[in-house]
Amino acid sequence: MTAAFVAAGLGIIPGIAQAADPVPVAAGVAEAIAEASTSEGFHSPADRTIRTTLPTATDGKAKANAPTTAPQKAQTAPTAQAAAPTAQAAEAAEAAATEQAALDAGANPTLAVDVSGTSYTAHGIELTALITSADFALDIVVDWGDGKTDTFTAQGNYELHASHIYDKSGQYQVQVKVTDTANAVQATNGGAFLTPGADFTPHTPTRLLDTRNGTGAAVGKVPGQGSARVKVAGNASVPAGVTAVALNVTVTETIDSGHVTVWPGAGYDRPNTSNLNYTAGRSVPNMVIVPVGEDGYVELFNGGWQPVDLIADVTGYFTRASASGYTSMTPARFVDTREGVGTTRGKLAARSAFTTRIGGLQGVPQNVTAVALNVTVTEPEGPGHMTAFSGTGPVPTASNLNFVPGQTVANAVIVPVAADGTIKIFNGAWSPTHVVVDVVGYYSPDSKAAFLPFTPFRTLDTREEAYGWPGGRFRAREFITKGFTPEAATGVEAYVLNATVTETRGTGFLSVAPSPYALPVEGEPAAPAGPRPVSSTLNWTTGDTVPNLVQASDGDHGVITFWNQGHEDADLVLDVFGVYQTK
Repeated sequence: MTAAFVAAGLGIIPGIAQAADPVPVAAGVAEAIAEASTSEGFHSPADRTIRTTLPTATDGKAKANAPTTAPQKAQTAPTAQAAAPTAQAAEAAEAAATEQAALDAGANPTLAVDVSGTSYTAHGIELTALITSADFALDIVVDWGDGKTDTFTAQGNYELHASHIYDKSGQYQVQVKVTDTANAVQATNGGAFLTPGADFTPHTPTRLLDTRNGTGAAVGKVPGQGSARVKVAGNASVPAGVTAVALNVTVTETIDSGHVTVWPGAGYDRPNTSNLNYTAGRSVPNMVIVPVGEDGYVELFNGGWQPVDLIADVTGYFTRASASGYTSMTPARFVDTREGVGTTRGKLAARSAFTTRIGGLQGVPQNVTAVALNVTVTEPEGPGHMTAFSGTGPVPTASNLNFVPGQTVANAVIVPVAADGTIKIFNGAWSPTHVVVDVVGYYSPDSKAAFLPFTPFRTLDTREEAYGWPGGRFRAREFITKGFTPEAATGVEAYVLNATVTETRGTGFLSVAPSPYALPVEGEPAAPAGPRPVSSTLNWTTGDTVPNLVQASDGDHGVITFWNQGHEDADLVLDVFGVYQTK
């Protein structure tokens, strides 16, 4: 069977997939989300409370308590006796003065509020207000800063807990206002809350790093166990304040095997995960979504022992001022040049491009700003590269994947979509090739899910009896069901994973899709297989180690299915890098 058939899901020998033992709920997901989101918050102590005397109530009360004056006799000069204040009048004046002084100082002198805002989700805030007050009735208004408010009542000292979900990422001025109507005094406190999640802005594919020619770094290969730093914030129109960036990272000019790890760099520990793996003589690309360090840089670590060249192209970035959230999809095939799907049937000619429509088809709305794809090249007749870009504009200098003659290779791509809903695919080789495009999700102003990155962690490695895996290889023509979303991780739209297939013994491809079934209760038989996907996430041949970024929905049941579509066993490694979350 050729790799070309494998890539398309065509020509598969009929059979029934037998599920491998289901893997329990992913350890660490809820903890990772909580740790990532609670880094953003505020605390404004009680001594910052602003006290205000209510003017309307004060005026009315002052008038009501002012001493009355006896009516004077017309044109009559006061006698000595009349002019002298009586003891009763003096007492009344003293009482009025005392009451006015108390009013000026605040009849509820302890009234204050301590306000804290924290979050455990991409868009959500959990607020705590510690109110100090004498034993009076209180009216409380929480202004969330997005035009919405909540009201509460209390009596005396009170501890208020409230939560709120913002529709969009951003910074919001949160204010708690406590009113003691009886004493005409008000206490206000609050702070600026920054949502942990960020939204997406597509970027014309632009090269930020190329160690071969000195773009973004000094000319020269990155040594084994060495790193290259890449400036992101403030570079190539990427703004300051960017929280994460979408990069297409390519390793080339390799003379040995190794891996590349991308992480925020300064101030962060390098994770024990990899973004791409390479072997001698191969150029390997992979899509990476990575947080940006506080200094505006990211770092690329060469985990091999020999020097390599590294390339990084930006295709988009995440900020709290962006407008596009994410919506995941069950992978859907939009283009297959072998069948004439989405474009003309037949190989894409050398140094040429085709335009295909994405917006408005197969559930993708018209107003998308960018689309998440898996692009596969198969049956290439010569070496080259492939570039996906907006349906309008010139071909960028960046590339999304590289290939050699006869190779079937897939790579994740995030690409801007033109106003008419189209994208273009350019064959940068001097020979024709077939192209397959699967859509896995899209970004739009109407999409609610924000990206929440966290410290990457490994959640599956079939080479080890760990992570809930009972041991043994990823069996041919079978699937692994993996639970991802525990109850504590609500509102997850999709997971950002890196899938790596290794120790391969033949040709094959990996498919990833949400499961239509929940994980079985312990002791019950495995759930039946869902429909076998035809989309491919990554492709391999004998002896390959192949990674690819996966933006996967876990469906209605919090379960993702990983299919070995080859006819030989392999090993599968999964690393989790973040989530898209609506809450």
